[in-house]
Amino acid sequence: MIRVPGGRSFVGTDRPEIPLDGEGPERIVMLKDFGLEATTVTVGRFAEFVAATGYITEAERFGWAAVFFGDQEHLASATAVGSGLPWWHSVDGANWRRPEGPGSSIENRMDHPVTQVSWTDAGAFADWVGGRLPTEAEWEHAARGGGEKRRFPWGDAEPNDHTIYANIWQGQFPHSNTLADGHERTAPAQSFEPNPLGFYNMAGNVWEWTADPFKVRSLSKPARLRNAQALEHSEKVLKGGSFLCHISYCYRYRIAARMALSPDSAASNAGFRVAYDL
Repeated sequence: MIRVPGGRSFVGTDRPEIPLDGEGPERIVMLKDFGLEATTVTVGRFAEFVAATGYITEAERFGWAAVFFGDQEHLASATAVGSGLPWWHSVDGANWRRPEGPGSSIENRMDHPVTQVSWTDAGAFADWVGGRLPTEAEWEHAARGGGEKRRFPWGDAEPNDHTIYANIWQGQFPHSNTLADGHERTAPAQSFEPNPLGFYNMAGNVWEWTADPFKVRSLSKPARLRNAQALEHSEKVLKGGSFLCHISYCYRYRIAARMALSPDSAASNAGFRVAYDL
């Protein structure tokens, strides 16, 4: 755990790239000091939690979870049935133990972020270790390294297919991944250079659940419709982007970027880290 000094800070941006996601406007917040783990929770730690408590994740109870597949066969079959996002598939038997479904394994990923965990699952683990999920404002404050304005955890330099700062997509999404960062899917939780406060992978690798409900602060009709959808499904905010993000498709590895999912959702690119009251 890293102690993060609070005080006057902000959340969001006045230069949103994806306005309908509710990235702006920038808002001033006052934060208390808090603790935040340097990495996302790993497969190994989550396995210890399950062994100690007998916890069964929501994906295990449902019997399926969302998995990314970018190969031509999967894309073509999904397109044929009219899928709007043909790289996402509902896979029977996919869960934290088998992130891509039957035949996949966590055997060589114990130091990788645990995935296929819902907001509820993440909260249960956080309770077990005496912590909680961070708020969106706390997450952004930690990712920037404090109150300083930074576009990314490492600064303002834009990553691309050749300049690597994090585990994001390189190539043409979703057909071609050059693996220039060395990772087809997740990377170990302690990978790449940490930000100024010592936090790893707050951009890319896996989306991170936060405590906050999703809301778009705008009076426009699209925003009102988006808020209604978020309220109907009790959607929560995730931050940081994932190994699937690329500027051409999912430019959400910026600190101000955000995503929403229903709290019982699980996916092969979503995990979490734990915060603590001090």
